[in-house]
This record gives sequence, structure tokens and C-alpha cells, in this order.
Amino acid sequence: MTLPLITDTHCHLDFPDFADDLAGVIARARAAGVHRMVTISTRVKKAAIYRDIAERFENVFFSVGTHPHNAAEEPDITLDDILRLSEHAKCVAIGEAGLDYHYDKSPRDMQATSFRLQIVAARITGLPLVIHARAADADMISILEDEMGKGAFKAILHCFSSGAELARVGVELGLYVSFSGILTFKNSQDIRDIAAEVPLDRLLVETDAPYLAPMPHRGKTNEPAFTVHTAKVLADVKGMDIATLAPVLEANTHRIFSRIPHSAAKAA
Repeated sequence: MTLPLITDTHCHLDFPDFADDLAGVIARARAAGVHRMVTISTRVKKAAIYRDIAERFENVFFSVGTHPHNAAEEPDITLDDILRLSEHAKCVAIGEAGLDYHYDKSPRDMQATSFRLQIVAARITGLPLVIHARAADADMISILEDEMGKGAFKAILHCFSSGAELARVGVELGLYVSFSGILTFKNSQDIRDIAAEVPLDRLLVETDAPYLAPMPHRGKTNEPAFTVHTAKVLADVKGMDIATLAPVLEANTHRIFSRIPHSAAKAA
């Protein structure tokens, strides 16, 4: 049986969890039909690490940006820094950037400043902005509406676990919505209800590995191979099978990550 090919649009392959078996992680993903991965930046100052992983593995791509948790660590990062690093051929996104009021690991004003800087970078480069939003729906909506009014940019609401209003506004503004293993959790019916309302052409799937392993692997270290489980649940939510949904997800991936070459699909 031929596996439907899908992309893990958000993982963290640089994390220590994968250090001893990164080649194995990539191989298991490919064996499961997850033929491409985007390893996501948490700190601009670690850009060389993400770049090196992407250069090592043909079907791995990377982003450049500052996670809201780390905004206070990188107050000196400039727009020019991000633009320069984003010129690499395998850099396919900006971020992850955004607001996290659940942990508040960086002051909220610093999170917002970093977020807006990365929006500018996304607008200039044309690369999609990967957005982290947690317990900050009202401020997130306010910033997105304000910044979109200054000039359009592409963006993804990653690992969606927010409220229906943020999803609705995001879709209205042209954003994509990416679902992680949270979608598969028994207590996540509210997230499945939101996924049911997101248009097919705005959907993406991801792992956020090594976090949030989907059922039936919940509680284990997550890895890109497990993207398939989330995609199958998303297919159920949409009333279709995975073989029908997978090509839709791939088309969406190419549309938002315009720098990922179509030829990469043949390399798996």
C-alpha cells in the first residue's frame, strides 16, 4: 500500500530529545509517509543550528525567528539580522513569533515588539510567519488586524489551541491554521469543532515535536512520523479519509511555504 505523503510543518529537530538519533527520526518519518519537515526556530541566534540540520537532510527545511518565550533574550535582534538569515534557500518561514500569556516567560511588551518585528520581516520577504498564540487571543487579534492593515503578509496559526474567534479572524485575514496532536486528545472536542469550521484550503498539520505526541503515543516523545495520526483525525473531522485529505494538505503546504520545491516530494 502506498502511503499518502504529508508534511510535518512544525517540529523542533534541534532539541536535545533528538540529538542521539536524528537520522533515525528522519528515516522513521519518511517510512510513515511524512516526507518533509520544517524545523522551527526559537532563537535567531541559533540560526546556524537550524540551517545545518536542513543542509544535512534533503527534505528538512527551517525557519528563522524568536519565540515569545525567548523575546527577552534577543532584544538586540534587528530586522536586518532576520532578513539576512532568511536568504538561505532552505529557509522557508519566519518565526515562530507571537504571544504567550500562559507562561509569560518574557515581558508582554517585549513579546509584542518581537512579534511585530517578525511580521515586518514576513511582509518584506514574502515568507510565512509562524505564529505562537497561547492565552492571548484578544491581543493577538488586535495585533494581527492592526498589522494586516499596514500591508498584507502570510501567516500560520501554529499548534492551534486557542478560541474559535481567533480562528475565525485568522481565516478572514488570510491565515492558515495548523493542528497538532492536541486535535487527537479525548478532551479536545472544542479544537475538533474549530477544525471542522476551518476551510479545507487553510488547513495544515504538524507535530510541534518533541512535544504533544498525538494519540496513541500521548505521553511519549513526539516525532515527525506521528504527524500521520493527527492527519487521520483531521480527516475524520472533515468527513473524509486520509488518502483524500493528504493531497489537500500538500497543496496547502506548497501554497503557504512557497519556497519549498515541489521536487522535494520526489526525493522521499
